[in-house]
Amino acid sequence: MADSDIYRFTQLVRSQYPCIWIPTHEEAYALSIVRETALNLGRSLKQWASVGGVRDGLVAGTPPIPETEHPAAALYYLEKLTDQSIVVFQDITCWLSDDKTLRLLRNLINTCEKSGLQLILIDHQSHLPAVIDDYSVRFKPSLPDEDELESIVKDTLRKQVNQRKIEIDIKRRDLNTIIRNLRGLTRRQARQIIIDCVANDNKFDEEDINLVLARKRKLIQKDGLLEYIESPVDLSMIGGLARLKDWLAKRAGTLSNQEKEFGLSIPRGVLMLGVQGAGKSLCAKAIATAWQRPLLRMDVGALYDRYVGESERRLRDALSQAEMMAPIVLWIDEIEKAFASAASQSTDGGLSRRMFGSLLTWMQEHRTPVFLVATANDIEALPPELLRKGRFDEIFFVDLPDEEVRAQIFSIHLKMRKRDPLQYDLDAMAKASDGFSGAEIEAAIVSALQETYASKKKLTTEQILAAVRTSPPLSVTMAERVDALRAWAKGRCVPAN
Repeated sequence: MADSDIYRFTQLVRSQYPCIWIPTHEEAYALSIVRETALNLGRSLKQWASVGGVRDGLVAGTPPIPETEHPAAALYYLEKLTDQSIVVFQDITCWLSDDKTLRLLRNLINTCEKSGLQLILIDHQSHLPAVIDDYSVRFKPSLPDEDELESIVKDTLRKQVNQRKIEIDIKRRDLNTIIRNLRGLTRRQARQIIIDCVANDNKFDEEDINLVLARKRKLIQKDGLLEYIESPVDLSMIGGLARLKDWLAKRAGTLSNQEKEFGLSIPRGVLMLGVQGAGKSLCAKAIATAWQRPLLRMDVGALYDRYVGESERRLRDALSQAEMMAPIVLWIDEIEKAFASAASQSTDGGLSRRMFGSLLTWMQEHRTPVFLVATANDIEALPPELLRKGRFDEIFFVDLPDEEVRAQIFSIHLKMRKRDPLQYDLDAMAKASDGFSGAEIEAAIVSALQETYASKKKLTTEQILAAVRTSPPLSVTMAERVDALRAWAKGRCVPAN
């Protein structure tokens, strides 16, 4: 158990808050914090759940108080207590749509304000009725740090050894890697992953490193907000972006603790503006590759689609989880779509503006090595506060590739498809594809490959040129918009290439 959680919770209890609210899925851990605090302070503990009713929260096996299973009955009983008990309710929020139960809970909170009672609400739901929320203080259990994760790993392995014969053969370096890969998970999740490793082959060794990472990716992506993104293994697989690559190379040396001694701070983030398909996503991958950091993509727009009413909490949780996984690169794709309403008169009750405010506060205050990469296509939709100097280390503009870079991009995509670039006229293809983005160049090669496969012929320069000519680029079909974006970026942004 984290000593910091015990200390923080004890301080809340000592401050005599009448109601402490713990929204969490780790109910067992939350209960252990409450019990430890009650024991340390010499306070009695009453615990209610809809199965069983009110019982002693410190002595296991104590029979429950009769006829207290319904929360209204339990609240009526507990309001009559005259001692300084700590009272815990588990999952009561689903009952608060009943006016009588809500009224009795408000009465109990009023009693707590006048007497020595203190009410603790532990719930899997993330919101309370406003009338209860106003009297409550939220307590958020922390995620385990590396020291606690090591204890969890060792304790879990010890229990597995007592249950069956398993082989443990792991070096300290590999154990540290596993512990590092468990960062950002809850205690229950970390424990289950270690059990999965052992159950797989009755062994715990260096081969479990990949299994831990795979399980972690699955858990994170299940939440729908953070997603692991595979980044290219070599920057040579990314055409152009010469200035960005130079910027990354110069700052690679500031990622360690030595930069503080020199007076530097850890790089915090960049904003990538540019034409659609020009390679902003590749920029995020380039940063993760150059600095050898995991890349996590956050889809902030999904908050509004799936978690209305819980969006701010989900955003805070996702940012907190990202910090626990540091050092990482955190990528927010098409950030203008997520916070467009924050730049104008909002029609969502102010939700997007509150979300945007939470993100800005985090950008300003976080001190962990989380490097933020935000990408955007429409500068007019971005809230002006995001562009203020100091929000990002740099604002890059990713323009359409010039002729030299287009030749590089053709070469890269031909190599990826097991073709020798030297067998093709790269200069001719680069000239013919003026105004094409990297994504459009790739699409032209794929189209030419499909034609040659259907006709059972060999891919030639002429076939690629034909595919280029038959597909006008976005810079032609949306010329006015592209020109306006370029005009805005001139003098305001650093060219990525």
